[in-house]
Amino acid sequence: MAKKKENWYSYIAIFNHADDGINISFPDLPGCLSCADTDEEAIRMAKSVLGLYMSQLEDDGDPIPEPTALKDIELDENDMPYLVDVFMPEARAEKVGVNFSKVLREALEDYLGEDEVLKV
Repeated sequence: MAKKKENWYSYIAIFNHADDGINISFPDLPGCLSCADTDEEAIRMAKSVLGLYMSQLEDDGDPIPEPTALKDIELDENDMPYLVDVFMPEARAEKVGVNFSKVLREALEDYLGEDEVLKV
């Protein structure tokens, strides 16, 4: 029996600020890495890589690690912890090339009517 897929995952990312940008890692998820030039980009990249990584773990049937508590995360100089959460239905859709926001908007337009959606 397949394990139920979760809708949300939350893990601590470490943003290491270096001279050439921000390196992103997840202490609980070896190999879940990314980089960025700004804090805003780092947040977007962290969410994206976490979604892809968790989706791959699910697809492979690998165990999902328990997140470490923030108080137990060890930081080095220039490290900053950031709690990253990812909505997995959206991440799974993006993984297969589905624009989740567009599909949701179109479904709401069908259900509520285009004029009602534009009011929101």
